[in-house]
Amino acid sequence: MGELALALLALAALHGAGATEPLENDSEPGKSGAAGKPWKAAPSLAELDLDTAGRGAEWTSWFNIDHPGGDGDYESLEAIRFYYRGRVCERPVAIQARTTEWELPEEVGEVVHVSPKKGFRCVNKEQPQGKTCSNYHIRFLCPLEHIYWSHWSSWSPCSRSACGSSGTQTRTRRCVSARLAAALKELKCKGKAVERRPCSAGPCPEPAWMEWGTWGPCSRSCGSAGTRVRRRSCKKAKKVPCTGRPVEVQKCPPSPCPACPGHTLQGTVVTATGAALPDARIYLEGRPPVLVARSDARGRFAAGGLCQGTAANISAHREGFAPGLAPIVSNGSGVAVAHVTLQRLEKPYMVLHPKAKVRVAGQEVTFCCKASGTPVPKKYYWYHNGTMLEKKVHRYGSRLTLRGLTPEQAGTYHCKASTEAGAIKSAPAQLTVLAQGQQSCKPEPEPSLVELPSECPQDAAGSRYYNVGRCPPTPCAGGPGDRSGCGAEAGRCCGVRRMEMREIPCAGSLLPIKVVAECGCGPCAQPRVLVQGRVTAADTGEPLRFGQIFLGGRKVGFTGYKGSFTIEVPPDTQRLVVRFVDRQQRFVDAVKVLPFNRRGGAVYQEVKMLRKKEPVELDGNRSNAIPLGEASDREPVGELVLPAGAFLRPSGEVFKGTVKASVTFLDPRDMATAGAASSDLSFADAEGEIVPLRTYGMFAVDFREGESGAALQTGPVEVRMDAGQVWMPEHLQKMKLWSLNPETGLWEEEGVLRPAGGSRGKREERTFLVGNLEIRERRLFNLDVPEDRRCFVKVRAYSNEKFNPYEQLEGVVISLINLEPQPGYPANPRAWGRFDSVVTGPNGACLPAFCDSQRPDAYSAYVTATLGGEELEAVASSPKLNPNAVGVSQPYLGKLGYRRLDHDDPNLKKTAFQINVAKPDPNNVDETNGPIYPYRSLEECEEAPVSANHLRFYRVEVDKYEYNVVPFKESDLTSWTGDYLSWWPNPQEFRACFIKVQIEGPQEYMVRSRNVGGSHPRTRGQLYGLRDTRSVRDMLLENTSGACVEFKCSGMLFDQSLVDRTLVSIIPQGSCQRTAINSLLREYLNRHPPVAENNHTAAFTMLAPVDPLGHNYGIYTVTDQNPRLAKEIAIGRCFDGTSDGFSREMKADTGTAVTFTCQERPAGRESFFQRLLTAPAEALAEIRREMGAGEMRRAPPEVMDFASGAQAPGPTATRRTPSSQRRMGRIRGQP
Repeated sequence: MGELALALLALAALHGAGATEPLENDSEPGKSGAAGKPWKAAPSLAELDLDTAGRGAEWTSWFNIDHPGGDGDYESLEAIRFYYRGRVCERPVAIQARTTEWELPEEVGEVVHVSPKKGFRCVNKEQPQGKTCSNYHIRFLCPLEHIYWSHWSSWSPCSRSACGSSGTQTRTRRCVSARLAAALKELKCKGKAVERRPCSAGPCPEPAWMEWGTWGPCSRSCGSAGTRVRRRSCKKAKKVPCTGRPVEVQKCPPSPCPACPGHTLQGTVVTATGAALPDARIYLEGRPPVLVARSDARGRFAAGGLCQGTAANISAHREGFAPGLAPIVSNGSGVAVAHVTLQRLEKPYMVLHPKAKVRVAGQEVTFCCKASGTPVPKKYYWYHNGTMLEKKVHRYGSRLTLRGLTPEQAGTYHCKASTEAGAIKSAPAQLTVLAQGQQSCKPEPEPSLVELPSECPQDAAGSRYYNVGRCPPTPCAGGPGDRSGCGAEAGRCCGVRRMEMREIPCAGSLLPIKVVAECGCGPCAQPRVLVQGRVTAADTGEPLRFGQIFLGGRKVGFTGYKGSFTIEVPPDTQRLVVRFVDRQQRFVDAVKVLPFNRRGGAVYQEVKMLRKKEPVELDGNRSNAIPLGEASDREPVGELVLPAGAFLRPSGEVFKGTVKASVTFLDPRDMATAGAASSDLSFADAEGEIVPLRTYGMFAVDFREGESGAALQTGPVEVRMDAGQVWMPEHLQKMKLWSLNPETGLWEEEGVLRPAGGSRGKREERTFLVGNLEIRERRLFNLDVPEDRRCFVKVRAYSNEKFNPYEQLEGVVISLINLEPQPGYPANPRAWGRFDSVVTGPNGACLPAFCDSQRPDAYSAYVTATLGGEELEAVASSPKLNPNAVGVSQPYLGKLGYRRLDHDDPNLKKTAFQINVAKPDPNNVDETNGPIYPYRSLEECEEAPVSANHLRFYRVEVDKYEYNVVPFKESDLTSWTGDYLSWWPNPQEFRACFIKVQIEGPQEYMVRSRNVGGSHPRTRGQLYGLRDTRSVRDMLLENTSGACVEFKCSGMLFDQSLVDRTLVSIIPQGSCQRTAINSLLREYLNRHPPVAENNHTAAFTMLAPVDPLGHNYGIYTVTDQNPRLAKEIAIGRCFDGTSDGFSREMKADTGTAVTFTCQERPAGRESFFQRLLTAPAEALAEIRREMGAGEMRRAPPEVMDFASGAQAPGPTATRRTPSSQRRMGRIRGQP
């Protein structure tokens, strides 16, 4: 039984049932295959019952991350998980190792160490004399579904805690699975999940008083008389109380203030990081509190004449910090000590938002929210349709429960949390209240159109689209007993209940297609939500290697060697705040608010980090001024003024030596800096609304001692901003200084900048805005004004230039940069003031932007769109503006001044447009239908029909067509349906497979892949889908083009039961003959029977390989959580002809699987491709009849490659279209 048998019957292999290739478990050391000593940390598999552990096991792809240089070859599981997150299950049960020449270790006589828990290693010094380790790749055997019982939990407390009573105890165990796919179906383990046993709380004791406690502190610390209290508790028996009083009150005599000469209270006030806090007010707690001291520059304080006992407390208060309390500790010598730690005030930040709910009238519902901050919020307020609910009536806190629901209670609900530091509002949640008997999920599917192949006839209306139906994934009503609202329950959603197969007549044959026949309620799909991307330097593109990644204050991972990262978005996240930290401190920490697709899948992001400015040396004894934004061609925005003695050590001691000062300024007058700006320029106002800021510059500071490099802080310093840089008069009155909270991504006010006259040196007289600041934390600072002139811009993305409503793209990142107003407002019209990014949903995206109702050109916006790193193209604005193509009708389009980036210069990119954000006039009917909406009309913008005005982007690709028998919209993972004929069998992980075809002929040709079931008994002979791709000309080879054609990967189908090797036919259009097959691919297919009949010379047929192979075979495989991203990466590698590269140019003669020679056919003669379209049954029969000859031209020898199919860390970009031009005859590789 070979490797195919291992993949099909992994459980049998696990028990050693006849597999010829060994399954290595823990052994060390010894010749592979010989018994060895157990690895010290060998995992215990006792809890894994293979009789109930699902339906078998499956091998992973092959991994090869190390080469046998140095001490040997090390393929550790830890390193593999670092580079290929999620590709290996948590507990592999076996491991295999082979050399890159496909030999087993015992065949080459090498000593190796293997363990499914630790991985593989081969050490050179352990090998026989004269030998060194070969280059190995390994793979792991993972149980499918991995269903097993967990360990029993501890026994619960007794259900009856009252003495003299009996009750029960329970313990539970869970039926768990290590595979994400199992979450889509019910898990069933043999045995009971709960055990119970009787218990008793024991007999009741007789009632008795405990000992009296100590006397509490006097209610008056000094001055008038007070009282003190002591308490005791009663040990009750069967609710029989003790006789007597539980509390005693005693008067304490008055004492003068102060009354103890020679007694001293000493202490310190510091931050949570240990930095000294000056000017803190120290109070002796009492009624009322008494101010006794203030802390000095080093955070120390002293107060004489106080002789409080150990029961007294002091409190410290300082602006910007939450009050702190500490006990007084006396040593009996007349000196008492107290140390207070103050936490910086942090505005509340919402961490749990209420969820949308559907209920039937008469049921109840619970909404929950939760906020964090310093101090922790304890005051919550709930609102229904914007009106605050009466707290006494509903008795709510962070939870709101509504009972006996009526239709009038439907609407939006949100909460607000409040502390002394500020307030924050949650996102609104929609409550739908259905009448008795009303259905929340209609059984009739909504229309959804798919395009049929070109050979299918058009309908009466001239359309080639067919309605396959869809079920909207809306929430369903909860059951009568559903009272939850704060957990992570999946809930119930509308989905596909039944599909039916139909057949469509197309060119003499019947095309199968599955359509939705009925919708119904079921468990909501829980797709993984990911953000992937790469972190690089904004100036050089240098990757951030192994940088730290934080979500809030929690470290979640590192970037890869090429700066790549993958973040799984936690459930219920509304705002994803990520901080990237360079451990070498070359870059300023980047705090980003990353957009993500809540419907599942991965969104790609390019993150830019600002390089720290080289430090300059300053004298700590002198006053210093550091310019902010100084450049050769412009005046600085302002300056940072540091008076003499401003630098402090964390202890509060003034540092007077040499200071190395690095002040990095992000200048918005330079458009290139927009991508490196941190956060999304938002803050929480007094009402808790998150509102935008408009920036005039950001700066980060890093002060260190010249010799030791120790970090320094500063006392009060001055920030001076040149008022001449602000031409909008209203901004001069609203300018403030802000600092960024790295955990919430929100800006917090540090101070106000007020106008003050002044000059600098011998330059002209200028006016400055001046503000004060203390730098005691490494934060990013900002010169900003709140801006209330806001609108929303409606943008949609399409799969092509047809702009079909059914071909909109979801998961596209739309970015909008607010540019400076035109002259007459600020000085430089090229400066930017704000940026926002939004991910498109099924109805496009609405982006916030600054706008103006008085002057259309007062504010403008620069808009781009990317999908998986690929830039989408905007609609052209020249040589003639077409309102129908742009998506906005006249005369409003003229008012917006739409211009694509290449409007005046055809050499510029076509991937962005610029508009005037002209606020719509409500009295002008031409401006009430989008694409600009007033800020209060967000709901209208989000729900606008596709016929309303909107701005557009679209994908530019070579001609291609995709058809799936089971319809699936790749941009909406919730549209996936579990079916044996589904193109993608697993909605959590998408494996894209491509074959590279070289065509020698005078033109570009369409190439089709026809994919049918090959070996699975449920799908054998049935169509999965079709893929048509036009070849792309190789500009360096005459009369040669190449095509990267997708085919359905072999592997498990949706039920994860058996492997199907897809039967793939590759057929080029035209009069073509197959002239060569990649020798390695041919040998692989011959070694892994059955072998498909491949007799017709006008086509190539194979049973697709189960292994990922690589470029040496002409097969390109990539696995990712986003199907489009997986396909883009695979196509980029296919164009390049490598297993880890990426190219926009077709290299047709590199990494090719099969070659065809095509000629112009004689007039009147049909090509095989055309015969396949008109009479597919006869054409496919012809494949089996004809005999080919003279093929098999051997490919040049290449290095064996076993690519794992992991995602490339770099961005994917738009591939070259056939219209791209390149000079002919150049040798590949020359500049």
